Amino acid sequence: MSDEIKETAAATQAAAEAEAPAAEAAAVDNKRKKTGRYIPNGIAFIHATFNNTKVAFTDLHGNVIAWSSSGKNGFKGSRKSTAYAAQVVAADAAKKAQAFGMKDVEVRIKGPGAGRESAVRGIASTGMEVSCIKDITPVPHNGCRPPKRRRN
Repeated sequence: MSDEIKETAAATQAAAEAEAPAAEAAAVDNKRKKTGRYIPNGIAFIHATFNNTKVAFTDLHGNVIAWSSSGKNGFKGSRKSTAYAAQVVAADAAKKAQAFGMKDVEVRIKGPGAGRESAVRGIASTGMEVSCIKDITPVPHNGCRPPKRRRN
């Protein structure tokens, strides 16, 4: 009976040794995937509407690296359009972009929302350097007729 126990113990030990290198190789592969692109500077697009705030970080060619929105960060309903939500969204997206090595950013703001300035403050609070701020809100040159006015 002791021979059977020794044989099973030897078999389980051999199986464990065979699995150990495979687990180490998988861990090394995961580390290689994380060390991807290095992007030192880019563009931050802030889209601040009356109902939501979205922030996207891109490289200089316009490829999106990191993004975030108020709904993604747990804000619901009218709280999505607040200045605090915009600050949290911008800081969240900036941290994700910093993982790619981004340090210097150009900010482009679009829309009339409440989170315009606070989103820029959220980006600056993470330690990124804001090189310039541009307003790219589309302005019609007497294009489409606006919707009828709201009644109270």
